[in-house]
Amino acid sequence: MSADAKSIELAIAAGQAAKSKKATEVIALDVSERLVLTDMFVLATGNNDRQVRAIVDAVDEAMTKAGLKLLRREGLEQAHWVLLDYGMIVVHVQQEDDRQFYALERLWADVPLVEVPDPEEPASQTDSPAPSSPAVQAPEPVSPLDLIGEDFS
Repeated sequence: MSADAKSIELAIAAGQAAKSKKATEVIALDVSERLVLTDMFVLATGNNDRQVRAIVDAVDEAMTKAGLKLLRREGLEQAHWVLLDYGMIVVHVQQEDDRQFYALERLWADVPLVEVPDPEEPASQTDSPAPSSPAVQAPEPVSPLDLIGEDFS
């Protein structure tokens, strides 16, 4: 059984918050069938300490607005690999060297990947009303190997 729709929605919101601070390589992994402790991992990369902290702040703000309470935060002092635990989702924000060295997406290569679309651009102020959007459906999970672009067979 895969993660529920709420967990997927929250993981996408966390990923979009990370992208809003120019995080790269943002992915969400459905680890619900492998782990009892959480449903989703969100992975994001920052270029330096300052950007990692900005990404962490944006994710925390988005999760607070969504009603989640931060259960644990680790690594903020050094800001090379920060872990944010919200129970149903765990967010990993890493600098590039740590992301490559620990390769979490390879470790979890057998779990479904949920696409994190880019955050919506701010609405432009016009006189015409905004068109109504259809109901948002959770993206179909795919393998993380599809993102890596390498053949491991």
